[in-house]
Amino acid sequence: MQKIILFDLDGTLIDSTDAIISTFHHSFKELNYDFKGTDEDIKTLIGYPLDIMYLELGIEKEVVWDFVHAYKERYRVISKQQTELLKFAKEAIELANTFARLSVVTTKTGLYSKELLEHLELMKYFEFVTGRENVEHPKPHPEPIHKTLDLMKIEGTCDIWMVGDTELDLIAANSAGINSVGVLCGYGKEETLKEHTSYIVSNPLEAVELIKTISQS
Repeated sequence: MQKIILFDLDGTLIDSTDAIISTFHHSFKELNYDFKGTDEDIKTLIGYPLDIMYLELGIEKEVVWDFVHAYKERYRVISKQQTELLKFAKEAIELANTFARLSVVTTKTGLYSKELLEHLELMKYFEFVTGRENVEHPKPHPEPIHKTLDLMKIEGTCDIWMVGDTELDLIAANSAGINSVGVLCGYGKEETLKEHTSYIVSNPLEAVELIKTISQS
């Protein structure tokens, strides 16, 4: 049976926390917003689309896309320098590539995500990167998963998995009717992840090893 593994990015394969937080502060300064929150307030929202993050941080709906634009302009400049692979991420991708077809499903901008993966020398392993601009409804809606599987031209019966660090990934997987594994190396809490999947592991390599084991059983 054909195996498909879809990976989230932030908190699953990469750590861009510093880049994200510093870029939020840059946008606040550029657009003269007196942010009263903390870095932890920003961090707890990582994984959600940027517009949702800004709304949750107090930005008015009428100007939220101005902040998103300011964020994207800055993030593209600094992301490569302030992002690193999480431990075991490369090993996970290399192992997954030996028995499955791979793609990325993220709420980050797909274009910038591809550039980042090229910089990290990982894009060659992935068939597609579905980002925020590629769908109308981002995770936790199942649309990004359905879109990715359509692009991959999946035929016949397949064993399909989503690997992610937040409930957004797992809810999307459940809604799309595919399997999921939650990883604890990112931003989600274990007790929250357990509400949405039976499979919780420490890192992406353990996730891939689990998928391989289950697929062979």
